This record gives sequence, C-alpha cells and structure tokens, in this order.
Amino acid sequence: MSRSTIVWFRQDLRLQDNPALKYAAENGSIIPIYILDTNPTEKMGEASRWWLHHSLQSLSDSFSTFGHTLHIFVGNPFHVLHDLLKQTGANSIVWNRCYEPYAIERDSKIKEYFQGLKVNIKSFNSNLLFEPWTILNKQGTFFKVFTPFWKHCLMQTPEVAVDSIAALQSSKPISPSINSLEVNDLNLLPKNPDWSGGLQESWKPGEPKALNKLKTFLQNHIANYKHDRDFMDQVGTSRLSPHLHFGEISPRYIWNACKELLTFQNENIESIHSFLSEIGWREFSYHLLYHIPTLTDQPIQAKFNAFPWKDDEILLNKWQKGKTGIPIVDAAMRELWHTGYMHNRARMIVASFLTKNLLIPWQNGAQWFLDTLVDADLASNSVSWQWVAGCGVDAAPYFRIFNPVSQGEKFDPHGNYVKKWIPELSSLDIPYIHQPWTAPSDLLEEKHIILGKTYPKPMIDLKESRNLALSAYKHIQNATL
Repeated sequence: MSRSTIVWFRQDLRLQDNPALKYAAENGSIIPIYILDTNPTEKMGEASRWWLHHSLQSLSDSFSTFGHTLHIFVGNPFHVLHDLLKQTGANSIVWNRCYEPYAIERDSKIKEYFQGLKVNIKSFNSNLLFEPWTILNKQGTFFKVFTPFWKHCLMQTPEVAVDSIAALQSSKPISPSINSLEVNDLNLLPKNPDWSGGLQESWKPGEPKALNKLKTFLQNHIANYKHDRDFMDQVGTSRLSPHLHFGEISPRYIWNACKELLTFQNENIESIHSFLSEIGWREFSYHLLYHIPTLTDQPIQAKFNAFPWKDDEILLNKWQKGKTGIPIVDAAMRELWHTGYMHNRARMIVASFLTKNLLIPWQNGAQWFLDTLVDADLASNSVSWQWVAGCGVDAAPYFRIFNPVSQGEKFDPHGNYVKKWIPELSSLDIPYIHQPWTAPSDLLEEKHIILGKTYPKPMIDLKESRNLALSAYKHIQNATL
C-alpha cells in the first residue's frame, strides 16, 4: 500500500518554502487540506476573513496547476482529521507550527492522540526564523528587551528556505474521492452590504502577489526604507505584513532575499538591516507570546492592573470611526476602516491617543485592530499595544506620550495623508491641516469648514489629557512602592 500524508495548512498558505509540504511530497502521495476551525477562540475579524477567502482561492489554484486538490473543511480539527484518516487510509499527518496559546494546546492534544494510534505525526518550523524556545539569554531564560534579543538572533543563522515546489512536482495526487467543500462554501466574504470595496482596491492576496511584492520592494524601495518608512504620505514600506500573517511568504524567504542583496552590494546596508529588524520585531512578539501566553489580555507589568482606565463607549466609538477631531488620528482610523490596514507610525499614534489621552484600556484598541486589520496578527498586535500603552516588557516609557499634532507635522509634513482620508479638510494647508481648531475663523469660513459640523471639534484637550495620564501613572507608581 502506498504511503499518503495529510498536509494540514494553517498559517502557511503557500507552496514555496513549506517544509511540511516538502516532507509529505518526498514520502508518497499528499492530501492537502485546510480546516476552518470553529472553536470560538479562533474567531477572525471580518477583514481577515475576506483575506483568507482570497488566499485560500489562490492556494487552491496553485495546487491545481500541479494536478492536486486543496480539500476544504469546517469544524473541529480533531474530528476532521480523525474522519479523514479513516476515509483515505493516510498514515501520516504533517503541519507547520503555530504559536498562539490556543493553537499550541490544540496541536499538542491532536499530536498526542494520533501518535497513540501509531499515526506518523510531524510538525515543522515554517513561520519564524527561530523557534521561541531556542533564543535564550546567558541565564537560560527568554529575552525581555528587543535589542539584545535581536542582536542574539543576528549571531545565529536561520535554516535555508526549502524547495518544496520541486518536491511537489514529483509527487502524485491521491486517488480516493474526498468529500470536501469549495472555498466559497466557507462564507468568508461579506454580504448585504458588501463593504470590501476598499480592501479589493488595496490588496491582492496570495503567494504569487506576495513574492512579486517583495521583489518590487527590494528593487524600488529598499534604498530609502530607513528614512521613508516613517512617513505616512509615502510608499516607503513593503506592506508584506498580511502576506506574512497568512503565510503566503515566509520570513526565511525574506531573510534570504535580503542577505543575497547584501552580498552583491555595499550600499543601502542600513536600510536593509532596518527592514530586517522589523522582521525581528515580529520574531520578538512571537517569542514573548510563547513565553507569556497571557499577554494577549493581561498587562505584562502587573502594576497596570491598578491603572484607572476609563471604559467609555462613546469615546471609543468616536475613535473607531475616525471622529475624534484630531486629524492625524482620524485619517489613520479611516484608512484602517477602508483598507484593512494602517501605516505603522499611524498605529503608534492612534494607540497612544486611545490609551494615554483617552485612558481607554489597551485591550479595547487591540481587539478593534484584530477585528479590522488584514494583518491581524495576535502576537504582534498584542505586544505592540502593550508597548505603546507602557505596560509591556520592552515598553516605551509611560511618559512618552505621542503628540498627534507634532507627529502629523513631522511624518505627514504636507498634510497629504490627512487630505486623502479626510476630504472635508483637504482645502486646508500647513500649518492648520493638523490642528484646524487653531485656524482663523475667516479662513475656516472661506474653506467651508465648520468645526463641530463638517468636521468634529477635538474631543479632548491634548495638553490637559496628557497631564491626566501622567497623574494616573504616578498613582500606580506610588501604589507599588
């Protein structure tokens, strides 16, 4: 009887550099599957569901070119795998590892059960440069600060990206008929109304697009990345984060491409290393999530459990809808709603505004991002929110409160970003575009801008709210002395 292996795709929706796929294809026939997990803790935001639909369709199309079928299922992965083993007679199950707390627990139970039935189970590292348990400090514990963590990583050499395409080309499709679903049967796309027009304009999910996007970025944008990456009105970043999140491209593939670039040139070295350090932040986030699984909803610094947060639904709703009256904040929140994405500098600005000017719990902001981002990565999202809120391990000092006006003036110097996302202010120029409430009343009247009517008045006083935040922080500092 020929060997056949179930290849369980999760956050690795690609054919290239896929070690689980390579192993399976080199050891007989393969049965590629995707299971939409119905466990409530696996619930995705609507933007992520939209991306997943198109990513799965792309993966399915890619498999078809090699004569294989991606089989789609919905339900409890344990039950789906159990039934599929009986149906196909497969003798192996392989997957690439996930690191979210729920996924680790789920996968461990599945692995233990099926190994007890003498099923060959193998898992692989596909989504990180380094496994979280392999990067330890001199004391043998995990790093809590990014810079020494990344310096340690740079002293290591990640595994080389594997050629899983070649292995796939030599494998034979499985013959048994399998009762599975089509991608459309998952009902991932929005209906009545279809709000995804902005996402469709902004993104093309799938492995081929991810590989092409990396190539274009390295050819056209890497040279100025270190400088341009902070400017919200420029195309200065790779925008690979959603492709990485869904595993349409691997960090090892990106690492190898950058290292190859460094081999053949002596320029742009700082920009390339700056770009790789962003991959490092992703690694660090997973590193922390693995070692501190509670960080998704609990502050890493316990003293913040006593912080006097304000659960104000009205303020939260205005922030979510981009109606705070602070232009750079509103522009960023509207970009998020329309495209499922937000510039990283803008993410820091809006997170600081929510947690330090409005004193709304960081968990509320993190959840909104998970609901609306196409790169809604649990590790990066949680760690980043804790960093800005000041309660993480490698946190920005709490007193570092982003001033949205000065941030806008510095990183959107001509106001183009604000004008794009807040057309009602597009007739204003510097210096008023980032603080329209300081503009002379006759100028506002000339531009047909009525604060409080055509555009909101600021919902809070920035200086006063900053002082309140510092006072609240001083309170918990004194309480822990």
